[in-house]
Amino acid sequence: MNNDANEEVDLLKRDARRWVRQLVSGDATTVDAEALKRWRMQSRAHDAAFAEAVRVWRQLGVGGRAFVDLHGAPVWSRRAAGITTRRALLVGGSALAASIAATAVVKPPLDLWPSLEELRADYRTATGEQRLVSVTDISVRLNTQTAIAVTADPSAGPGIRLISGQASFTMPKHSSQALTVLAGHGRIVADRARFDVLCLAEKTSVTCVAGDVEVTVGERSATVSQGQQVVYDGDGLRVAATADLQEATSWQDGYIVFRGTALSDAVAEINRYRPGRVMVLNATLGQKTISGRFRTERMDEILGWIERATGANARTLPGGVILLS
Repeated sequence: MNNDANEEVDLLKRDARRWVRQLVSGDATTVDAEALKRWRMQSRAHDAAFAEAVRVWRQLGVGGRAFVDLHGAPVWSRRAAGITTRRALLVGGSALAASIAATAVVKPPLDLWPSLEELRADYRTATGEQRLVSVTDISVRLNTQTAIAVTADPSAGPGIRLISGQASFTMPKHSSQALTVLAGHGRIVADRARFDVLCLAEKTSVTCVAGDVEVTVGERSATVSQGQQVVYDGDGLRVAATADLQEATSWQDGYIVFRGTALSDAVAEINRYRPGRVMVLNATLGQKTISGRFRTERMDEILGWIERATGANARTLPGGVILLS
């Protein structure tokens, strides 16, 4: 390649890294998603450059954002890393690169950035953000890292899809139509009720705060009354059980509550409220339990308390990454 060609390739790689940083920033919008799609469609080289930026991010892991921001993408030799040459990647490997890039956008590795479905959501919150929105006459409070889409057909009544995260739904006392919420593998139908839905990975929980809601998963249905909670996943619907409403709704007051919670589960919850990622490296440590009620705006104080309570050693890495061992 001549100097002009080299400069063009370097420019594409820098632009591709900027796109990745935008996706992980928490500020990406549907407009950004469409702009990225147009940018990738300009040429095979554009598409392959984005695929390479995604691959670099995945190889660097959870500390990748800070490293890429500071140093740019690392350069591997063909002999040392066993990868294709720059020219082969940008020309011969474009189909494979496009497949990798598309997969990474639809299902991001380690959930390091919002999925394409989340970017296209009607309403979405960033890490640590909460938001109150109104859908027809229904009040919907979104917790951190939450995305919802609103049904476009008014004749079918109000409908909301909880793509991911946690939301509280409050219906007016004299609602004229039932609300349908799709979350995970199930469907929730409510009429003049208040309820909370948490949908993370394959598991969904529905907590009824007031009134009654009907939850359907496959061919099974259950009525969840005030003070009850039901959980479901890909294996089906569990039996409704008594819920701790103070614990289930504490996030709306800016708190998270742990009661004999395994450290690994507590860390998963903490990661929803702070940028970066906390990782438990020791399985035995992850099984230790903690209890307490903590302010979500003081995550670093919680981590300090966890160190003292469990005897964990914390190592801080760039990009807000903390390793507990």
